[in-house]
Amino acid sequence: MATKFTPLHDRILVRRIEEGETTRGGIIIPDSAKEKPQEGEVVSVGKGKINEEGKVRPLDVKDGDRILFGKYSGTEIKLDNEDFIIMREEEVLGILSGAAKRETAGSRK
Repeated sequence: MATKFTPLHDRILVRRIEEGETTRGGIIIPDSAKEKPQEGEVVSVGKGKINEEGKVRPLDVKDGDRILFGKYSGTEIKLDNEDFIIMREEEVLGILSGAAKRETAGSRK
């Protein structure tokens, strides 16, 4: 990514991770029939949320984490012709650990 983007406060920048292109039976699923994946990789995080006392609470997610998020979470943005989602940390449903690496949405050619 050539453009440097740093989210503010409790926001995170996420790159979607694509689902498989075929079913178990070998049927190829066209792009128009696929749902957008709800799994992604954290690319960049903000400094944290400011509490009532004015102190910054660091985020639980960090760069490189694999996360799950809701179907309608965040706002889609485009940086350097690549699609990303920017969302608040509270929209993250959980962090995946030990998951096999999948192809990211922007890495397919």
